[in-house]
Order: sequence, then structure tokens, then C-alpha cells
Amino acid sequence: MPGYPKAPSPNPSMPSYGGGAMPVAPARGFRGSIKDFPGADPLKDVEVLRKAMKGFGTDEQAIIDLLGSRSNKQRVPLLRTFKTAYGKDLIKDLHSELSGDFRKLVMAMLKTPAELDAYELNSAIKGAGTDEACLIEILSSRSNAEIKEITSVYKREYKKSLEDAISGDTSGHFRRLLISLAQALYAAGENKLGTDESKFNAILCARSKPHLRAVFHEYQQMCGRDIEKSIGREMSGDLESGMLAVVKCIKNTPAYFAERLYKAMKGAGTKDKTLIRIMVSRSEVDMLDIRQEYMKNYGKSLYTHISGDTSGDYKKLLLKLCGGSD
Repeated sequence: MPGYPKAPSPNPSMPSYGGGAMPVAPARGFRGSIKDFPGADPLKDVEVLRKAMKGFGTDEQAIIDLLGSRSNKQRVPLLRTFKTAYGKDLIKDLHSELSGDFRKLVMAMLKTPAELDAYELNSAIKGAGTDEACLIEILSSRSNAEIKEITSVYKREYKKSLEDAISGDTSGHFRRLLISLAQALYAAGENKLGTDESKFNAILCARSKPHLRAVFHEYQQMCGRDIEKSIGREMSGDLESGMLAVVKCIKNTPAYFAERLYKAMKGAGTKDKTLIRIMVSRSEVDMLDIRQEYMKNYGKSLYTHISGDTSGDYKKLLLKLCGGSD
């Protein structure tokens, strides 16, 4: 199954507006940290992986060097090539050779973007206590086409619709926010909204991102306060944090992910699930912009923070995805 079509890079650095004209993000090239490896040969690649796992002990470094230098669409087909060449299941073999967070990271890197998103949404829903932040993160940062693909993979893998899964697990206005996002209603101009949707919900989920940025700007001009402050005054709990995350994500996607990464590593105990998901899913989208925002907002590079917060093979592979220090 192919990965997502390459979406144009999201607004790399939307400043906070103090009036005047709406800023236009400059067009920029590819902003990911992981690119296609030139001349990669799947047969040679699976041979490297097979050798790394054969015999006594595993050559983790060979696995890190290989997977950390291939794009998603070069990694995923290795499952089929491995099966054809050796009659074995690459996932099962890696699973039995590796352990801990390193293993989780490798498993995440061998799924297509839509498979990883569907898997993450499913674990966010089925765990004890829903991981609301994960639901919001995925649903508010993916494009329409991506959400359509996620919903079809979800149905195929988990035998129920994403919408039903969310409905069964969340409540009230927050549920409506999530479902509106999951229905990919922010296709520009698609305006088939239920009558009971709150105004904010209708606005947030029914428009394209560039349109929404302009709306937020106008809102600030008109009301003299930004939309986040209004949400804080009007709402509370899950709905408030959900709405705020959607707004942050739309205003400046890389800054939103930089904040998610920072919070995942700050304080006692790293939230490795969040760290893995974001590093894998953004490595071919906007990792360079996330790194820039990270440096700007937290005064140290993402690379340095990951280095100090993780260890071993897990750290080495995460740093490959990070792609360099700033």
C-alpha cells in the first residue's frame, strides 16, 4: 500500500500577528529529515537485515544504519521482499530479536503512515483511559486525504469504523469535535454540518487550514483577543484542551509538534509512545521546521534533548530520525 501523497509543507513559521497584513509562508522545498536513499536495493537491504539477525547475538547497529537511512516507502516493501527471499516474516523476526522502546520504534517505522496512525488511534482508544491528546494530535494535523486513508485502514484492521470507536469512548461536545475531525469535514467548502454542532466546532472543522488561519487573524482584529483566550473563557476540560490543540496545530503545525515533543521529554519519565509516534510520523513531513521551532522556543536543540533523555540503540535510531543538531 503506498504511503500518503506528499502534502505541501505546512506553514513553517507563522508569527503571532500584531495587526497588519496576513503573513504568507514562503514556499519551501522538502522539510523532512529522512529522504529516499539513492539507489537503494530491497534485495540487498533484506540481506543486511537477515545477516544482522542470524547467528549468535543481533547486530543492532546494522539495523539502525539501514532503517535510519531509508524512507518509509523504501522500508515498508522490505516486509514483502524479506518474505520472498527467505520465506520468513520480517516483523516476527525483528520482534523476537529486539526489545523495549527500540523494538517499538522499529515496529513503528515498518508501518505505512496510515497504518501507524490507525494503530496509534486504536491504542489511544482501547487503553485504560483514553489518550485524548493522541486522538487530537492525529486528527487535527493530518490532511483530508490522509484521514480518509486512515479511516479505511482502521476499518480493515479493527473491523469497526473509527467514528464508532470514538463514539463509544468519549463524551459530549468533545466527542463531536473528534468525530467532525475524523469525518474529514474540513475539506474546503464542504459544509454538511449537523445542526447541533457548536459554532466553534463548525468553524474549526469545516474549512481549509489557510482559510482558518485567516479567520483566526480576523478574529483577533475584531475582538482584540486571540481565539485561544476565547476558548479558555467559553470552555473547560477535554473540550477546551481539544479545541486549543486544534487551533495551535492549525496556526503553526511545527510549533505544535515541538511542544508535544518537549512535553513528552520534560519532567520525570519520558512519554515514549508520543516521542516515537511524532519522530516517525513527522520525519518525512516537517522535522526540519519542528527542530527550528524547538530551538527557538526551548533554547536547546531537539537533538540535544533526545540525547540526554534516551539511551542505547533507541537513542541512536531516534537521532537518525531527528537528522542532526541545530
